[in-house]
Amino acid sequence: MSTEPTDTSLRRAQAPIAVVAGASGFLGGEVLDALSAWGYATRTIGRSPVSADATWDRPDRIAELIDGTDLLINLAGRSVGCRYTDANRQAIWDSRVDTTRALNTAVAAASVPPRLWINSSTATIYRHAMDRPQTEENGDIGEGFSVDIAKAWEKEFFAGDLPATRRVALRMAIVLGDGAALNMLATAARLGAGGAQHEGRWFPHRRYRGIGPAASGPTVWRGHPPTHGRQRFSWVHIDDVLRAIRFIDEHDELSGPINVSNPQVADNRSLMKALRKAVRMPVGIPAPRWLLEIGMTVLRQESELVLKSRWVLPARLEAAGFDFKWTDIEAATKHLLR
Repeated sequence: MSTEPTDTSLRRAQAPIAVVAGASGFLGGEVLDALSAWGYATRTIGRSPVSADATWDRPDRIAELIDGTDLLINLAGRSVGCRYTDANRQAIWDSRVDTTRALNTAVAAASVPPRLWINSSTATIYRHAMDRPQTEENGDIGEGFSVDIAKAWEKEFFAGDLPATRRVALRMAIVLGDGAALNMLATAARLGAGGAQHEGRWFPHRRYRGIGPAASGPTVWRGHPPTHGRQRFSWVHIDDVLRAIRFIDEHDELSGPINVSNPQVADNRSLMKALRKAVRMPVGIPAPRWLLEIGMTVLRQESELVLKSRWVLPARLEAAGFDFKWTDIEAATKHLLR
């Protein structure tokens, strides 16, 4: 019997390899930099053969890349910063569900599968919550388009038996960093439109209806009850996302869905006040639903970003001993928008 080291054993004897899928966004770039700083050699899966080591249309190359890797992180997914037209709805679904299914197939086929697979998910999976916080243990799964996407995403991720691979779904709150969400809200604040956003009456529409074989919720959306700017805003600083990923990497007892959300949840009023202070704009015109919808139509965005009450707590991370560095919304926005 040959005792010569295999290619895989040689790779493991060198720097551990991390494969990042969907690394082209702002979060992906930050994750790649962090992995390199932690001593990983990085490889990427994406849409472009120019910038990625494997592309989604080459399952054979994806399988080759994943076999023998130490850590797999999947951040793939089309941006939700758009209007939910039928075409965009399907693209958002495909970019999450189909890519996760492809990775699951590759991991299942690997002779030396990753010891850890971290897959992006979203805290939007929980319902609109004004009454109590949502944790992994006692959170209520919501309904409608965004929730159906999240449920299908996690279903593909946890499908099948992968005994050699620990799987963690990151149910991330809105990540504050150099990304679309913070930049859009900061721009509104700079222009004097940084007041609270108020839920209210608006024309019914079908953009938030459920999607997929298990579509949930009403087919016609009529909005939430009035919130008066008190809807909760769960958020997390990009630095804490990276620290949480490293923490999960180092704690083998963590698996399954993990909420990555600052334990000090803001509300919409305090968020917008913090943004106004960060950009030094003393005036912030409040936006009732009708005005917000007009603005969002012009910006080609959805009002769900600021009108859904996301009240999410990181119970499992905190129980495991993770300590969030950024818990004050004013300090975080000032740091990021300085």
